[in-house]
Amino acid sequence: MVWLIERRINMKFISWSINGLKSAINHGFVEDFKRQDADFFCLQRTRLDKGEEPIQIPDYYQYWNYAEKKGYSGTAIFTKYKPENVIYGMNNSIFDKEGRLITLEYPNFYLIDVYVPVSGEKLQHLDYRLDWDRVFLDYVTNLQSSKPVIIGGDMSVAYQPIDLAEPTEDHHKAGFTKQERADFGKLLNAGLTDTFRYLHPNLHGAYTWWSYRYDARERNVGWRLDYFLVSDVWKERIEEAKILSDVKGSSHCPIELVANVEV
Repeated sequence: MVWLIERRINMKFISWSINGLKSAINHGFVEDFKRQDADFFCLQRTRLDKGEEPIQIPDYYQYWNYAEKKGYSGTAIFTKYKPENVIYGMNNSIFDKEGRLITLEYPNFYLIDVYVPVSGEKLQHLDYRLDWDRVFLDYVTNLQSSKPVIIGGDMSVAYQPIDLAEPTEDHHKAGFTKQERADFGKLLNAGLTDTFRYLHPNLHGAYTWWSYRYDARERNVGWRLDYFLVSDVWKERIEEAKILSDVKGSSHCPIELVANVEV
């Protein structure tokens, strides 16, 4: 009989919603990338045209998804580990036009990089967003039926009042509507753990996005919109979950997950 020996190591995952990769490069992105030395680096809002790959970083495999609309949305993953399979989108003709999702399949898990649609300043895109939520929930549930998932990305929602600085003032704004929060709750209830809140359940003032207006970042008047979620069966493998608020270059800052996974 041949026994397969499972070997786990701590791996670092980074997710960052950038305001255009070309702009981020001009603000020191490559140096920030190298400083993190992550095993997996997920990007959202790359805003590149199809076929553009403005950086090549040695020792990383690169995977890009593009929106059909010029200079819009887009995601990318850099990884030191070649996946078994790469899935672009959710097999949905409406949402897959926007380049919002990449999934890498490994023997023991899926890694999903996602940029969830924003509902709009006047909630004019709320219905579209809620339709996305339903399709994404079905997609994740289907993947979880075969192996655990790790989701990293800009989820465009502050789930609880603790996740934004001014919940009373902002309770009707995009990203904190009852509908968006309820849909995020459905995602968690489908068997996912919010890694940051798992380790820091009562930490206030922990945000990942700040408006460019009114010196919001300097005053730390922000929202926690970026998440790493993992399947509940893997929550005991969470070693660290951090918000890297000192890293500039976007209205969002990077987030970090260190998890004990098989290779």
